[in-house]
Amino acid sequence: MERTIEVRHVSMKIRSGFESFTHNLERSLGRFDPALCKDIEKDPSGVRRRIEQAAGEEGLMLFNIRDHGRLLKVIGAPGKARQYVIGNPLIAITMTSQDIRAGLYAPLAVFVYEAGDGSTMVEYDMPSTLFGQFGDPKITAVGRTLDKKLADLIKKAELAGSIAGTAQAQ
Repeated sequence: MERTIEVRHVSMKIRSGFESFTHNLERSLGRFDPALCKDIEKDPSGVRRRIEQAAGEEGLMLFNIRDHGRLLKVIGAPGKARQYVIGNPLIAITMTSQDIRAGLYAPLAVFVYEAGDGSTMVEYDMPSTLFGQFGDPKITAVGRTLDKKLADLIKKAELAGSIAGTAQAQ
C-alpha cells in the first residue's frame, strides 16, 4: 500500500553564524547514550529516571550528528552542514505505544548548513505533520508539542549566538 501525505517543511535563516549556532544547539541538548537503557528488563523505572536526568533543554537529547559538510571533501568541496538526530525516548514511547509506526520518525532530523551567502539555515519537517499521518489525536498532540519544543530550542540557540556575537563585537 502507498499513500501520499502532506508534510510541512520549515526552512529558516538564523541570525547567528554556523559555528556559534551549532555550538549553542549542541550545548543545549542532553545526550542519549545506549547505556541509559542498561538493565531495562530488571529496572524500567531506573531507566526512565536516567533518561529524564539526561535530557537537555526542552527535554530533548542528541542521538547523533552527521557531518555532511565534511563528506563534501570527497568531491573537493568542503562545506558546513550537519544533520542532528534529536529526540527523547520517553516522548517517543508515548507515541509508539499508541501506534508503533510512529517510530519511523522518532528521533527527528534537523539539518543545519551554511548557505552560499554565508548565512546559517535550519531545516526540518514539522513533527505534527509527520506524526499526524497516523490519524491518532494523542500522537498528533505529541507532534504539536514537539513542533514547539524544536522551535523553542532553535530560537534559544539562535539568541544565544546573537548575544555572544554582539558581546564579541563590543
